[in-house]
Amino acid sequence: MKFGVIVFPGSNCDHDAYHVVSKHIGQPVDFIWHKETDLSGYDAILIPGGFSYGDYLRAGALASFSPVMNAVKDFAAKGKFVFGICNGFQILCETGLLPGALMRNENLHFVCKHVNIRNENTNTPYTSEIEHGAVLSIPIAHAEGNYVCDEETLNSLEENGQIVFRYCDENGALSDESNPNGALSNIAGICNLDRNVLGMMPHPERACEELLGSNDGRDMFRSLAKAVAAAG
Repeated sequence: MKFGVIVFPGSNCDHDAYHVVSKHIGQPVDFIWHKETDLSGYDAILIPGGFSYGDYLRAGALASFSPVMNAVKDFAAKGKFVFGICNGFQILCETGLLPGALMRNENLHFVCKHVNIRNENTNTPYTSEIEHGAVLSIPIAHAEGNYVCDEETLNSLEENGQIVFRYCDENGALSDESNPNGALSNIAGICNLDRNVLGMMPHPERACEELLGSNDGRDMFRSLAKAVAAAG
């Protein structure tokens, strides 16, 4: 079992992701520079949060053209696991691996705080160890987390169970007040049809130790490790 964490110029959550994989789920992991094109030695790829170069134009727009992203597309097409967090989610949408787009937060401000998200789907490699409807406390840190898509895409996401996380209050109820960025239908994370690609705006890698205020993110990585092991 081998994990890889992609590093773009400006990434600042790559070490957090590396730490969680190496220390909390105890698996080998490498940093992968964005100009690399060979991912054949890996079973799961993490695209971390932070910033990628060119985000001042549009988040993830230039990073989607980095050499490694063609390799990530091929990697995902083979059914292997790709987990994009925050800026990683933006990049996955820009590459077309996930539908929709991330826009500026509704209030036009950078938002950094713990929020609550509700698990909508346990039938993914990232959520099998989390109860359906469980409310997780996970931090966010973004200026462009406002998920948008057209009505047809939203209906498809709903019908196919691709909405994995929604912003909610501490009791699991959806409301405008619990939506920190104005995301359509309170969407905090989605997966592709095959379930092997997940993108989410909140940072589960920052919620794996009680010392940091929550360990609710840890089971996402445990779920992923279990899925990788099962895939052989």
